[in-house]
Amino acid sequence: MTARQRLDQLWSRGRDYLGTDLAIMGGAMTWVSDRNLVAAISNAGGFGVIASGAMPPDLLRAEIQATQALTEKPFGVNLITLHPQLDQLIQVCLEEKVGHIVLAGGLPPGGAIKAARDGGAKVMCFAPALVIARKLVRSGADAIVIEGSEAGGHIGPVSTSVLAQEILPEIRDVPVFVAGGIGRGEAILSYLEMGAAGVQLGTRFVCATECRAHPKFKQAFIRGSAREAIASVALDSRFPVIPVRALQNEGTKRFMEKQREVIARFDAGELDQKQAQLEIEHYWAGALRRAVIDGDVENGSLMAGQSVGMVTREQPVADILADLLAQAEAALQARGQAA
Repeated sequence: MTARQRLDQLWSRGRDYLGTDLAIMGGAMTWVSDRNLVAAISNAGGFGVIASGAMPPDLLRAEIQATQALTEKPFGVNLITLHPQLDQLIQVCLEEKVGHIVLAGGLPPGGAIKAARDGGAKVMCFAPALVIARKLVRSGADAIVIEGSEAGGHIGPVSTSVLAQEILPEIRDVPVFVAGGIGRGEAILSYLEMGAAGVQLGTRFVCATECRAHPKFKQAFIRGSAREAIASVALDSRFPVIPVRALQNEGTKRFMEKQREVIARFDAGELDQKQAQLEIEHYWAGALRRAVIDGDVENGSLMAGQSVGMVTREQPVADILADLLAQAEAALQARGQAA
């Protein structure tokens, strides 16, 4: 058995579920995972996922159609469960014959999973703990994604390696994909051997040639190291901030100052709790777009996972996937598991 045959055996469940050559999903990154990157990942044998973010239904429909014009291969759409038009967005995906809907950003309403499945789509959900994974499977999720705190963007408190140990041995009814901090083929192989059906990578694809991110945004990733991808900190438990992992810049320093200023104004009676919380949360409004699209890497948000240190150059998606495959196959050969 060749190394590639052994690899295909290990991730056969994920490949079958996604309908792809490789059980490698592209992480849905707002402003980054658009038609161009999604189609490139799917055309190269992986599984691209559109990041719908705050898109209204009409804009999502246009993005799906534009992606379909660039690839005939399977791809998915990531929907944020807190979106006020979630039901309409699901309907758009079904009308446009999207095969896989990924529900992220909180526990999805049971009706959302049912509507998507009844409409013929497969539903993937994120599980930050074993108890939630079990609940999602009972609610009808066809597959689970477990994403550790090493990931970029909004993160939970538990590392990928711990989540994998906690969840992979227990959830067998549906395929489980592992995400967060994965940047090389050896890591992909290790999670497959633990029972994962496949993996999801985001940060690794930001510097793909086909990615539309601003050259300055890509350069920040190429220069960045793992220790510079830091999770944001809430200064006061009265004003919780959902942690976001991003490369440190002037914007992140000023966010700390902003929190101090708002808390002082609250303590002085100038703001009520709700006003103070909103002011803190609104600090980053539009910051990701400023960095990704406009190239403002000093004041914008440089959301990146800790695998950013493994991003060393810009290269086509096909080459990124080929590198990951070569690393996984070399690891198998070194273990004597392949001819």
